[in-house]
Amino acid sequence: MRSPGQRAGALLPIVEPVHGTGGLLGREDERTRLAEVIGAARNGHGSALVVVGEPGIGKTALLRDAAQLTQLRAVRLDGYESESAMPYAAIERLTGLLRGHLADIPDRQRQTLDIASGAVDGPAPDRFLVGLGVLSLLAAAGTGQALLCTVDDAHLLDPESLAVLAFVARRLGAEHVAVVLAGRDEADLVATLAGVPVLELAGLAPEPAVALLNLSTNEPFSPTAATAIVRATGGNPLALVDLAVDPLLRELTDLGLGPDPVPIGRHLEAHYLRRVMQLPGESQRWLLLAAADSTGNPELLEDAGARLALDPARGDDAEAAGLVRLEPMVRFRHPLVRSAVYSSASLGERRRAHGALAVAAGKLGLVEAEAWHASRAVTGTDAEVAERLVHAADLAARRGGSASRASILARAARLTPAGALHDERQVEAAEAALEAGAADVAGRLLADVRDADLDRVVRGRAILVRSAVALFVADPAGVRAATTEQLRAADAFRGHDTAREQQALLEAFERCLSAERLVDGTTLDSLGRRMARGASGDDPASRILRGIAAMVLESYAAALGPARDAFAALLGLPDEILRRSGTLIASIGAFLWDDVGRAAGLTRARRAAQEMGDLQRLDTLLWVSALAELCGGSVERARGFDDAVREVRKAMGYDGENVVNGAVLSWTGASFELVAAIADGANATGFGGVGSSTTCALAVRDLAARDYGAARERLHPIVVLDPFLQTTPLFLADHAEAATRSGHVEEAKRSARTLAEMAGVNGSAWCRGVAERALALTGDGEVEQHYRASVEALASTGAVVELARSHLVYGEWLRRARRRREAVAQLRLARDHFDRSGAAVFLPRTLAELEAAGVTEDVAAHGDALDLTTQERTVARLAAAGRTNAEIGANLFISPNTVDYHLRKVFQKLGITSRRQLAEHLGGEGR
Repeated sequence: MRSPGQRAGALLPIVEPVHGTGGLLGREDERTRLAEVIGAARNGHGSALVVVGEPGIGKTALLRDAAQLTQLRAVRLDGYESESAMPYAAIERLTGLLRGHLADIPDRQRQTLDIASGAVDGPAPDRFLVGLGVLSLLAAAGTGQALLCTVDDAHLLDPESLAVLAFVARRLGAEHVAVVLAGRDEADLVATLAGVPVLELAGLAPEPAVALLNLSTNEPFSPTAATAIVRATGGNPLALVDLAVDPLLRELTDLGLGPDPVPIGRHLEAHYLRRVMQLPGESQRWLLLAAADSTGNPELLEDAGARLALDPARGDDAEAAGLVRLEPMVRFRHPLVRSAVYSSASLGERRRAHGALAVAAGKLGLVEAEAWHASRAVTGTDAEVAERLVHAADLAARRGGSASRASILARAARLTPAGALHDERQVEAAEAALEAGAADVAGRLLADVRDADLDRVVRGRAILVRSAVALFVADPAGVRAATTEQLRAADAFRGHDTAREQQALLEAFERCLSAERLVDGTTLDSLGRRMARGASGDDPASRILRGIAAMVLESYAAALGPARDAFAALLGLPDEILRRSGTLIASIGAFLWDDVGRAAGLTRARRAAQEMGDLQRLDTLLWVSALAELCGGSVERARGFDDAVREVRKAMGYDGENVVNGAVLSWTGASFELVAAIADGANATGFGGVGSSTTCALAVRDLAARDYGAARERLHPIVVLDPFLQTTPLFLADHAEAATRSGHVEEAKRSARTLAEMAGVNGSAWCRGVAERALALTGDGEVEQHYRASVEALASTGAVVELARSHLVYGEWLRRARRRREAVAQLRLARDHFDRSGAAVFLPRTLAELEAAGVTEDVAAHGDALDLTTQERTVARLAAAGRTNAEIGANLFISPNTVDYHLRKVFQKLGITSRRQLAEHLGGEGR
């Protein structure tokens, strides 16, 4: 719930440090920087800026100046402390300001904004989907006349609104929109707005500072005194303006004349407190009420004041003293005024003010405000107020406000008497913090919770949170122990909460895949047996558990049926659940060698995550999809997914350039030393799955370079000495090639026969294709028949690189058999497939074979050779695959305007004019 004034989205008046002096002084460079941002927006290049600085430094004045001087349409938001636990409070006000443009954005995004604002009920939206809705809304509002959106006191915004505005600021592209946020230089603000350019606002230079000081008083200071005051205040404009009229300023010894500026906040606060103390006592009590509220809602203050027998006219005294403005809402001259009033009051006086505000808020139906004030009106614990906070947290959850919910629940836990309910609320607050991405907060919330004091279900939940925090910070011991911790949680849930038990077991398997051979505290067999015990019925979760248990415990032939049933159950899940199951889709699909089902499942899961704005799940799905494409797909598509991971991480505020997928890097030509270092680093941090996949990709590079001994040396420990579930068979064909050509033929034959046995029972064309190639390479049976069978089988799959490799080795065999013409035909097919699929690491070997056969040919340039940025390449792939601008924008979390801008640049670089030509250029590798 919001106050009536907030719902209207009114633009509030502000009191500037330079009020009455005729404008800004000494801010030429800063104004130029803002003019560049505004000019870019006017020219269709969306731009953003964060202005940070200490209290009174002139942030608000700079925003006001920008809004007045520009010809752009301007809207303004302000942060309020009292809204800091109300999810999407600021976004609700922004939506209200731009309501006339809601009809111009996609229906799903409009519905998401309505849910986030509390206007309608619906599934809690992800903050990134809300961000896409706000981006579209601002883009629509900037059509026709460019838009400037300023946000003051951004450090006081609710965390969901701040995260959304940070997302928008990072994703602005070809929009006529400028976003400027101003706030104090606080850690949370800077971290949340990471990736947005920052303007640090310092004090005024001496000359304009002296001018401002003397303009603010009827009795100018002497040059010596003025210089000393400017130095002592650090040129802080608000300090210069407000302290200029303070008689105590004339006593320079009180300010200090040392080389360093004095603490401006302390001096200003003392100055304001002196002005407050000059007011009548009833006026001071009215100011305390206003300071305790901070929303400035006149109706709320009037009702609360009546309960404290305060005359509403007392606000006029405060306004006359220059401490507040009353219209259209109550605004303090500066946060330090509010701080001075609130800090100087006794605890009892504050509690009485909050108590009156709580009753008034309840009367007005302001549920969150009522709970917030009530929680500050009590001492010690209060079960009834804690329950009201929990209700407010539930309202936050409905809007997707995980961060706000965590904050409210933490307060509710503090007010809950010691016991089971207190502990449960503490754990629930930690879960909400983890969901919001605040792993450090989640860890702190559980620091004082003893697992032994918890009931079984709550204990299991606490175990899961602690394990997730360890994974989030990549603690090596925590990563290796994650599987064991998941099993501990499942044991705690057993017999009390079957759904949680089964989910914990499925996640235990996923954690095991992350650590692979580095798992601590349990064994693969123990995990399989525990999963089998958790399969208690015929529901989808039980079927999936039963299938995975069979994969772990049974022979391949015996496990095939249960695994197929598990895969069918998995792919039959609703999209909302499937988006969380990327690792399961990839692992079971690989076990079955079902490239079609795996690709379809991952595509559905990615689309669901995109549509729901779940960028954290999408990040994982894209990573998994990239690895899947390297085993039974296309390097070009894998690189596309890797590029998309970068875009997603940029949207979330991380440095996308630091995305390091060692396997993709190996396949795309990174140095052996770099890729090997990535594998070592992954193993050192406990991520054995990443380490092994990277090592196997290096082995493929060795094969491409004909360094068969090195390839076998990398693969032998993974494939022969310590095989692992479904991942080892994916590299048996590589091992067969490496072992054969390095003189270990019997070893190679065992790998080839294992593959052939699997292909004989699973019916997979992909498996049969690589098995036939392995058999041919080892000389087992009719060699040419095996080569032909391999090519025929793989031609019907999406395993383009595997098909190219079969053409290559078949061509090599034909050339050595002196069948030059047939060899050239196979080698040319290999060259074309390698080229178009992005597997350029095999081209030197292929071209060398062609040259040995008497043919010298160049390779045509395709997607990888083009001078395209990461985002241009990603947009081009999606456009080549037939996606519309709106669909591409939703996929990449950018506006359709930005998509169109990138496509025009792509067309210009490629010298083409249509999407059909684009598809031809990219060789059909769009996704």
